[in-house]
Amino acid sequence: MEKVDCIIVGGGLAGLSAAYGLASEGLEVIVIERGDYSGAKNVTGGRLYVSPIRDLYPELWKAAPFERPVTREFVTLMGDGAHTTIELASERFATPAYQSYTVLRARFDQWFADQVMEKGGMVITKNRVDDLLLEGGKVIGIRAGGDDIGADVTIIAEGVLGLLSSKAGLREEPRPQDHALGYKEIIELPPGVIQDRWHLNEGEGAAHLFMGGVTRGLMGGGFLYTNKDSISLGIVVGMEAMRQAPDKVDSYTLLDEFKELPQIKPLVEGGTIVEYSAHAIAEGGIAKVPKLYGDGYLLAGDTAGLSLNALVTVRGMDFAIASGYYAARAVIDAKERDDFTAASLAQYEQSLRSSFVLKDLETARYIPHTIENPRLFTHYPQAVSNLMEQVFTIGPGPSKKLSSTVMGGVRKDFLNLQTLKELYAMRKI
Repeated sequence: MEKVDCIIVGGGLAGLSAAYGLASEGLEVIVIERGDYSGAKNVTGGRLYVSPIRDLYPELWKAAPFERPVTREFVTLMGDGAHTTIELASERFATPAYQSYTVLRARFDQWFADQVMEKGGMVITKNRVDDLLLEGGKVIGIRAGGDDIGADVTIIAEGVLGLLSSKAGLREEPRPQDHALGYKEIIELPPGVIQDRWHLNEGEGAAHLFMGGVTRGLMGGGFLYTNKDSISLGIVVGMEAMRQAPDKVDSYTLLDEFKELPQIKPLVEGGTIVEYSAHAIAEGGIAKVPKLYGDGYLLAGDTAGLSLNALVTVRGMDFAIASGYYAARAVIDAKERDDFTAASLAQYEQSLRSSFVLKDLETARYIPHTIENPRLFTHYPQAVSNLMEQVFTIGPGPSKKLSSTVMGGVRKDFLNLQTLKELYAMRKI
């Protein structure tokens, strides 16, 4: 059986990050990607936080094919017949080095694969890994297309559902309660139109999140990110929330409904759809992160459950790149020791626990449970919009004092036992 230093299953950001680190140190590494190219099967909202990973591969980020630095943040709470939008324009976000950029994965991942190959790594596309090869409980390689390839270490970065790793008993089978479904369109618009619609200076970008009526009150939300000459528009909805919804609806239709909302229609007017994609998303948080290493293998990226929905920030790509980096470091050190046992590869998890990845997931431990509360997506968006509507309403008679109007709305929708209990529970997040 042919044997290499490391096989990486999956050519997404985690797999390519690991491959880049390994190839840079001269190890023989093969990435196997089932898509037509790296990025063909990868779906994300489209925002990469660079600040946490800037020092990991510093030579990469100056040349990376980013779309726009995010300099404006929008959050819209959508009620029935009214919505409230908060806009933040920060000079700090608009000053290099930028904290985050929008990206198009089809473009970004192909570029990353090219960097791997320039370092001497091999990226094989249009090939599916059928099985992990095990011998006495140790992963010793993979089977793909009837061929067996051995490796000292296999890094499994196959994606969120982890079908191979689950089949091999390396992690639990995926559960609907721990996942959401995401649907996204790339809509082409001229750069000048993008800048005008989102109040941007030339070259700057915006991130816009939506909560409430956009998902019919189900757990989830909408997103919109501006690219150079397009926008990424999508919706995410919890799998379990969809299963339990009394008003049965096909989840994919929520994106069509989203685009037809009067708040959204002017934003996409005149655009041309050039890409449509759908994907499962890990939402379980740190409680659902599996054991990350074992004899002859490491789990990275979405396969390891490394994603975070913190309501106003959604992260995964920075976690994936960091996990690939630390996986590469662990393999390089194991190679020097010629020891690929679980005890030797345990360094990988230790590195992740010392990094922002598992620390941030630990900080957000209670968020997955908190966002199961349906009132976050029904009562609160409606209450905020009701309150703001009252503040700006001028009736036919004398107007109340502003303080009376505000306090009346607060007492009605916020100062009650249910809300106080929920606010008390939210202290953990």
